[in-house]
Amino acid sequence: MKKETKKKLIMPLKNILNNLPIMLSVILILGIIKNFIKFENVSKLFTGNIIYDTFLGSIVGSIMAGNSINSYIIGTEMLTAKVSLYAVIAFLASWVTVGFVQIPVELSYFGKKFTFIRNVLSVFLSMLTGIIVGILMGVL
Repeated sequence: MKKETKKKLIMPLKNILNNLPIMLSVILILGIIKNFIKFENVSKLFTGNIIYDTFLGSIVGSIMAGNSINSYIIGTEMLTAKVSLYAVIAFLASWVTVGFVQIPVELSYFGKKFTFIRNVLSVFLSMLTGIIVGILMGVL
């Protein structure tokens, strides 16, 4: 293998190893949050108000970040608990796109400006998605 190729393969590996403590701490924080915050308590916060529920769903989803596979189960449970469709859609959209807990890792890889813009846009777009899909589903 050429010397340049080895060097280019080693650089990303070093980057990952340098950021490993941050990534592990994010995983630990997510585990702690998910262990202490029970879904039953979260569902009581939703009132049925379109704007409030959409905003709250987006914020809660941003804090309790997760992967899309779990979101289907959580969305079903939220709908079963009579949480509005607006809130569920906003929650799920922000659940997979924002992730405030993951900001330290994002900062180290992408920088402050990109991380800030991406997260703010993701929160806003998850709220917008919740309202639009909720309205469309109500019409259909």
